Amino acid sequence: MPRYKHLFFDLDHTLWDFDANAKSSLADLYTLLNLDSRIQIDFEDFYPKYLYHNEILWDRYHKGLISSEELKWKRMWRTMLDFKIADEPLAREMSGQFLEILPTKKILFPHTIEILDYLTAKKYALHLITNGFEKTQWSKLNNSGLSNYFTHVITSEASNSLKPKKEIFDYAMDKAKASLPESIMIGDNLDADIQGAMNAGMDTIFVNHINARPEIKPTYTVTHLQQLESIF
Repeated sequence: MPRYKHLFFDLDHTLWDFDANAKSSLADLYTLLNLDSRIQIDFEDFYPKYLYHNEILWDRYHKGLISSEELKWKRMWRTMLDFKIADEPLAREMSGQFLEILPTKKILFPHTIEILDYLTAKKYALHLITNGFEKTQWSKLNNSGLSNYFTHVITSEASNSLKPKKEIFDYAMDKAKASLPESIMIGDNLDADIQGAMNAGMDTIFVNHINARPEIKPTYTVTHLQQLESIF
């Protein structure tokens, strides 16, 4: 087994439970902006539509087809359009408030803290590579108690690149002063995290929270974070 020294983690959907935190944030937003009465859409109807449009727009953002600003407000705008509500100012207001609330949430996947403590005790250098926005990701890390675990936090904004592009992995390796044989990428997204890291020549661990059936072959696959102990 290779002797890894530098472990590069993804954040959203790998350690920080994005879906649970987003749902909680949108529920808070509904209360804060009195959206039940303003747009006449029940939260339980709004949320699945939001998830659908958010996924599409994130994919377009990853591919460089839209800007981060478009992503932020158009996921709200497109969701409301499904209910025949065309209110751009409200969509922008919702986006701004949502991005204030979201990074304050603290829901992590099971065993996140335990595995980070375990890896830290074993003297691994831990880093993050994330496509999230700089301010938002740091807020998530600070509010959820994760920031002190990581030596380097590489965001798409700071690196001027996006997973799965090779350049963001090269940038991260350079920042960490790490070599390929001693480095491994750990993430949930087969395209952005796994294929992206493979393109950069890195070994990979696919965190398969949802029992997906990958068409590509990661170096390792785990179904929950505690299983990383069997690798490290």
